[in-house]
Amino acid sequence: MRPRTMPTEVAAKFRAETAEPLVALADRPRLGRALLGTPRTVDEVDRYLDTDDDRLAAALWACRLRSREGTTRISRKGPPTGPIRGWHHRRPEVEGPATEALDPEGWPASPALELLTTLRDGRPVVERLRLYQSRTERAVTLPDGGSIGTLTLDRVRMTADGADLGWLFVVELELDPSPGAGEAELDGLAAELERTDGLEAEPRSKLEYALERIAGRR
Repeated sequence: MRPRTMPTEVAAKFRAETAEPLVALADRPRLGRALLGTPRTVDEVDRYLDTDDDRLAAALWACRLRSREGTTRISRKGPPTGPIRGWHHRRPEVEGPATEALDPEGWPASPALELLTTLRDGRPVVERLRLYQSRTERAVTLPDGGSIGTLTLDRVRMTADGADLGWLFVVELELDPSPGAGEAELDGLAAELERTDGLEAEPRSKLEYALERIAGRR
């Protein structure tokens, strides 16, 4: 199920084995011909939810509750809308306000909540995974001042049912949501990231990577 007017997230994603590439990118003034803004670091907690019988996963939709700076939002992300080219991610995404409580009945109305309500079909939701994330953000702009998107440098500690799943280091260039924003620049900027020592293209989402880590431990 996908609402006709749902926005599409377009991003280039890379993974590192250590935080060193993230430190280097936090210091760079440019990425190719694009300018990188002043770094800003915030802490986030992401909780990935599903029904008690995994209906959301079966429908290929992820449900994330993100708490950041005193605010909690729900994000629904669907399956890719086209082939994933290594680093290239394109998929539907819809967001809305929420609370830290796991009962969606108490969340404010939004298209994201409406989609969740349809997919869960009355089943309760449970937490499947939790990510503690330190995120450094840098605005990405053209020399003429035109905005491309945001470069994020994420240090992520993955947990599930209280068990530590280790660390994940992710670099993501997400385009602004306006139609066509930065699309013409994405390939070149992604190529610059791919040339950064220690980075490799990552076709998986953080959720997919963490679930593979869980499966590998069983």
